[in-house]
Amino acid sequence: MARLESPSGVTVLGECVADAFTAPALSGPGELALRVLPGGGPANTAVALARLGTPTRFLARLSHDAFGTLFRNRLSDSGVDLSGSVTAPEPSTLAVAALDETGQAAYTFYADSAADWQWTADELAGTSHDGTVCLHTGSLALIRQPGGSRIEDHLAKAREHVTVSIDPNVRPLLVPPSAYRERLPRWCALADILRLSEDDLGLLLPGVGPEEACDTWHAAGARLVVITLGSRGALASLDGLRVTVPAPAVDVADTVGAGDSFTAGLLHRLTALGHLGGRLEGLSLEDVTQACAFAACVAAQTCSVPGANPPWADEAALKPRASYCASLG
Repeated sequence: MARLESPSGVTVLGECVADAFTAPALSGPGELALRVLPGGGPANTAVALARLGTPTRFLARLSHDAFGTLFRNRLSDSGVDLSGSVTAPEPSTLAVAALDETGQAAYTFYADSAADWQWTADELAGTSHDGTVCLHTGSLALIRQPGGSRIEDHLAKAREHVTVSIDPNVRPLLVPPSAYRERLPRWCALADILRLSEDDLGLLLPGVGPEEACDTWHAAGARLVVITLGSRGALASLDGLRVTVPAPAVDVADTVGAGDSFTAGLLHRLTALGHLGGRLEGLSLEDVTQACAFAACVAAQTCSVPGANPPWADEAALKPRASYCASLG
């Protein structure tokens, strides 16, 4: 696994989730078969970053159960450094996903008292960000208690040395959107980069357009706001300067992990361009455009295969539009 030594890596802090998909072909009368794949937004982002070639450390509380073993194997096999993760006695988080005809997933979560939300102040204090230029977090680990508030405190200290990236990844079935709305100003004050989806926007600021939302979150402290728009690409706003980047056309298998892969592509490219490690000083809209175009290619490749299975850097690099996407990497 890749160890972080020189300051060129990204640390991801958050949860793993066992994504269980219904498998009708395997079910007999009176049965429901499930195919379980390792997932979870932060874990997906860490896997995608490592596969792209960014030295990546993942900080998680990994259960000792069968799902925890599944998570460790996937992360390690992708090249993620797990040396800062904690072996936890609590169970793993399980999400049962049902896919509609377009490949969109709807989840039912089994997450009460799971390992992912139990971070202690001492556990977080024992983590290291040596060699890290960016700390990325968000999703359920940042909102669920008791660990969420402790992660916020950890971000406040870590941002003295690293760029902070946050993906709220709103999950209304587990946490009321009002809880995210209450915490989001605090997250924007901590974050240099805020990446979220159009669906997240609709839950966080109902009735507010993407550009107005960007201005709201800039005012709260986030310098770079990126809103992914599905097949329409992404809107990026750097201190109010905006660009819309198209998404490559792709035959969609499903959209599981697409947003997480986009985040990984964005952070990978910004790391390669030398913009992470501080408050995004010197970052230009041109570089943001290039990073978002690359991220859109990574997300498109993830959508072209089942499950959260992001591409490796040496795969025909980043189909579809392989030559175009490879030129961005």
